[in-house]
Amino acid sequence: MEPIQAIILGIIQGLTEFLPVSSSGHLVILQNIFGLKDGALAFDINVHVGTLLVVLICFRKEILSIIISLFRCLNQLIGKEKSIFEIYKDPDFKLAFLIVAGSVPTGILGLMFHSLADTLFSSVAMVGVMLIVTGFILWFTRYLPKSGRNIDGFVVKDSLVIGLIQGFAIIPGISRSGSTIAAGLYLGLNRETAARYSFLLSVPAIIGAEILNIKKLPVGSMLPDNITLLGMLASFITGYSALKVLLFIVKKGNMHFFAPYCWMAGIAALVF
Repeated sequence: MEPIQAIILGIIQGLTEFLPVSSSGHLVILQNIFGLKDGALAFDINVHVGTLLVVLICFRKEILSIIISLFRCLNQLIGKEKSIFEIYKDPDFKLAFLIVAGSVPTGILGLMFHSLADTLFSSVAMVGVMLIVTGFILWFTRYLPKSGRNIDGFVVKDSLVIGLIQGFAIIPGISRSGSTIAAGLYLGLNRETAARYSFLLSVPAIIGAEILNIKKLPVGSMLPDNITLLGMLASFITGYSALKVLLFIVKKGNMHFFAPYCWMAGIAALVF
């Protein structure tokens, strides 16, 4: 891989990881254009680490609040100061529980279909079809009401459905961020809650996927070289900007703006 190729792939990963147009789908297409096969998995893992850092930094306050809440509520439960039902009313503890609940279907699907990942990730035709599907998922969000439920009205059933959708996003061309945020909106969550939950739910999913992928690599091949570091840096910088842009777009209710791009990219992948 040439340095310029690493930078381009890193930029695409950073942009498309958060913008609802499927990062894995774009990486499949570009790696086929560049003729990259050997070492592609190790590179993918490292650039995903770059975008994971973006989520951890941008949502550091929420993540810290969840961790503090878990320790506080655990102490209250052990000390019998509060019942589990009283503790569940704590918004941060409830959010942590919903993230765990949503991660269960994601993990099950991830383990079930992980062995098919190599086949899926080599099919540009599959990417094209799924990008078109993603376009329709995004397009119909324009007809949803502006208001919705916040964390108080967020129930376990919602988290299981969103986690299930996230699990299917292992298929290249299905946008993880786009499909999970859209699922939250379709379930009646408000925009802020749907977006925040989507990105917090992505943390255990990305970490789990990276662990499974690392096991496929030869010993020592995970350590990034200079070219891979360029890709990681590019994915981090562009990913940070893309996440801020997407949060603004979701707040305005304009996710459907990305639908035409997904359709055009999908058709182009099928044709060319």
